[in-house]
Amino acid sequence: MKKNNKNRDLTIYVVLRILVIATIVIQSIRGNYENVFLGALTLVLFTIPTIIDRKLNIKLPNALEIIILLFIFSAEILGEIQNFYGIFPFWDTMLHTINGFLCAAIGFSLIDILNQRKEFHLQMSPIFVALVAFCFSMTIGVLWEFFEFGADTFFKTDMQKDRISTSISSVLINENNENVPIKLNNIESEIIKYTENGKIIELKINGGHLDIGLKDTMKDLLVNFIGAVVFSIIGLLYIKNRDEYRFAENFIPTIKDD
Repeated sequence: MKKNNKNRDLTIYVVLRILVIATIVIQSIRGNYENVFLGALTLVLFTIPTIIDRKLNIKLPNALEIIILLFIFSAEILGEIQNFYGIFPFWDTMLHTINGFLCAAIGFSLIDILNQRKEFHLQMSPIFVALVAFCFSMTIGVLWEFFEFGADTFFKTDMQKDRISTSISSVLINENNENVPIKLNNIESEIIKYTENGKIIELKINGGHLDIGLKDTMKDLLVNFIGAVVFSIIGLLYIKNRDEYRFAENFIPTIKDD
């Protein structure tokens, strides 16, 4: 059984790398050098599990390692290069949910490892360990949103995906300059005027107004919250009964035995 699992894992590793290399070659031929960079970055990120294993002496469960590789491939190759973020509205939501789950598992393992070491005298309660795992996951989620905001601000990307909204509530459109929000519903279109090469250009947004990433950011944090809560509960149950909830070990890194 273990041999079959190893063969399966090796097959996944090889197939993913072949797909990434093929993507790099195709994008090079097309002259899309930004995508070539993303492909090269993906290959670098694929080495993270190996670095963690060899340099930090931390053992990643095979299931967790495969999920990490699939996550990187789904985010960079499928999401960015193949535009799955635009084709499938749920793609970004799915990845952020998984990210919340995985980061909670990593945060949980950091505390659980210390909790089991004899030289670490402070024994933490299961609820505290689960809370730390949750907070660790949410912190990583917030830092990632900071990164997206920074990229959009300084490099004019669109990592915080803009959305079309049909309603707005704002004090900025209050003609009396009062601190009372004006509510607009059923917005049908929006006209954007901007200057390019000395010419004023009008761009019409149909179906509503352009939301500049706020809803996307809050949605990402919300689903990260859900993923973090799910694993925190699993981790809490695992600490209380490790035999009954042994499946959680598939997601929890551990320190290698000397």
